[in-house]
Amino acid sequence: MITSALAHTYACPATARLLTRTDRPTPTASRRLAETGVWARQTIRPGGLLRGGPGYVATVEARLRHARMRAASLTDWDTGVPGLPIGQLDMARTWLGFPLTAFQALAAVGIDITAEEESHLYRYWSYVAHLLGLDERLYKDVTDHAGARRLQDLLNTMTATPDDTSRAATAAMIGAQAHATAHTPGAVLSEEQLEDLIHCVLRRSLGSTAADRLGIPDAPAATDLMPLISTLNRQARYWQTFSPASAQAARRQAAEEPGPASQPIAAVLPLGVALQCRAGVRRSGTPAA
Repeated sequence: MITSALAHTYACPATARLLTRTDRPTPTASRRLAETGVWARQTIRPGGLLRGGPGYVATVEARLRHARMRAASLTDWDTGVPGLPIGQLDMARTWLGFPLTAFQALAAVGIDITAEEESHLYRYWSYVAHLLGLDERLYKDVTDHAGARRLQDLLNTMTATPDDTSRAATAAMIGAQAHATAHTPGAVLSEEQLEDLIHCVLRRSLGSTAADRLGIPDAPAATDLMPLISTLNRQARYWQTFSPASAQAARRQAAEEPGPASQPIAAVLPLGVALQCRAGVRRSGTPAA
């Protein structure tokens, strides 16, 4: 989620240029990933956005950092082409990376949300936008993924295409993510294999055109793993949210929509476990990309 959200952010050359004015992309990519991940976790944890809560404080601190960076950059910033550094449109793009792009990445690995969850998601993130200082006119009508995509399409028409700075920042971030994941306890994939998987997920969450502009290569070999990853994650989500009522609703839906999609979700679990064991992947833990 964080990798896709940051890739979406770096696609704006003005934002990428500002972030790399004080930070060289490669040495600081790990720190930026970690800081963004910590902020996101503090923001979405239960009660995190209550006044004085960890997410509330972290989001307000992010707003203050943006203000300081904006003020420091104005001394030699060319406002004629990219506009103000970290301006309202750039902040709106960055904000969309979390409720929209990040959840497109989750969908790419089989983690979907319901329409009701989607509605709650955007109500929650509208408050994050408020705390970040985003003009209400930019987000007040964004209540679901469809509305977010309309806003994103509009912003794309006013944003320059990714440049070398965008591509360098994105590549450094992907490398940092693959390196960190490959060195976690129990990791079974190499950095190269993990980069291929990240490339595959990013291309699905950002779209082929945007991915090409960011220099994210296609990864045919990793694509073969995506159906298995998606199946295992759907299995995990199903049992994490299982209840007799949800099971009964699923049976009713299966009866109304016969076909391959109506196969009981538990029926494919042995196949997923078997493939996982044959691939030498650990059986413990929650499946994820």
